[in-house]
Amino acid sequence: MKTRVRRRALAPRKHAAISVVVEDARWRADSSVLPLIRRAARLALRGEAKPSLTILLADDAKLRALNASFRGKDKSTNVLSFPCASPGEPYLGDIALGQGVVAREARAQGKSLAAHAAHLVIHGILHLTGHDHEKPKNAQMMEALETSLLATLGIADPYAQVPAKLGRA
Repeated sequence: MKTRVRRRALAPRKHAAISVVVEDARWRADSSVLPLIRRAARLALRGEAKPSLTILLADDAKLRALNASFRGKDKSTNVLSFPCASPGEPYLGDIALGQGVVAREARAQGKSLAAHAAHLVIHGILHLTGHDHEKPKNAQMMEALETSLLATLGIADPYAQVPAKLGRA
C-alpha cells in the first residue's frame, strides 16, 4: 500500500525573500547592522513583484576575487551587484559587500557601519532593478532615489556636501 503524501500549497509571498549570508563574522560585531540591512533591502524592493535576492556579507579578499573575476579589476571594493541572467524573474540577483572597505569608508565619512552598509545595499538593489549612474542624468535620479529611501530609514543624505572641519586656532 502506497502512502500518500499531502503537499500543502504554499501561500504566495507578500514580502521580498531576502537571504543574507554572513561569511565574515565582523559583520555581526554591531548588532544593528543586519536588521538595518534587511530593512533597507525591503524598502528598496517595494513595488517589485515578489522579488527575492541574496546579500553576501564577506571580507575584502572575497570582494577582490569577485571583482577580478567578474569585472577584471584586481582590487577590493565596497559593493558588487550581480543581476539575474533572466530578466523578469522574481529572483533579482546577488549583492556582495566587503567588510573592510565598507568599515573604512564609514569611519572616514563619520557614519555608522550599519548606515553605510544600508546605503550600499540600497545602491546595489537599485542596480539589480535596472538603475545605473553611468550618465549624469541617471546618476542624479539614482542618487535622489537612494537619498529618499535612506531618509525613510532616518539616515542622512550620503551625497550632501559635508562642510570642512574648522581648524583649531
